[in-house]
Amino acid sequence: MNSKHNTENVPTPTASRPSRRHFLRQLASGVLVATGSVALWDRFAFAAELIRTPPQMEGPFYPDHLPLDTDNDLIIVSKSITPAVGAITHLSGRILDARGNPLKGAVIEIWQVDNRGVYLHSADSGNRERDKHFQGYGRFETGKSGEYRFRTIKPVPYPGRTPHIHVKVSKGNKELLTTQCYIKNEPMNARDGILMDIGDLRQRNSLIVPFEPIKKSRIGELSARFDIVLGFTPTV
Repeated sequence: MNSKHNTENVPTPTASRPSRRHFLRQLASGVLVATGSVALWDRFAFAAELIRTPPQMEGPFYPDHLPLDTDNDLIIVSKSITPAVGAITHLSGRILDARGNPLKGAVIEIWQVDNRGVYLHSADSGNRERDKHFQGYGRFETGKSGEYRFRTIKPVPYPGRTPHIHVKVSKGNKELLTTQCYIKNEPMNARDGILMDIGDLRQRNSLIVPFEPIKKSRIGELSARFDIVLGFTPTV
């Protein structure tokens, strides 16, 4: 993520403003121009490229009793040696403010059904047997890079819903965003009313991410990258 400065062919202050295509080409190649009006244009152009992560409903099954173990590894509960059933997935990303700055000290929570489609909630798991080896909920506090990481399972369908992971971001005592994360190329997405209710196609697509096999993983682990862009710059 660290970019190298390239001082060759740096436009002078009298040069015309670079085109958006030129900017995107520079961004993709890691070239940063840091002089005068060009640097200002780069900063504004980058901000314009950010797609705000849309809010979504929390749903009825945010855990009504948090597990004793609330860390970012949902596969192993406390000191158990028995892992949860499901396709192990490493979910990661960054939390950014409206200007593209990483948000330090944000708490991100996730919760989802187990491999049997049961939530960690008495109204759901009270009537159906759930995987007791799946934590069902986890949280993580970001450092200065805004990065977060979870080890969980690939989400499975819930009656009437496409596979998804619930996500909530807070800072201090203020909730900043509640949303959901979906699987790219999942056929059920097109029939999910909550996902399809997002009118802005770019925002809708920002919630849908690839769950890709990790090369050389002997147990078929997956990796998913879900970056979150807040629609404002927090003051807390």
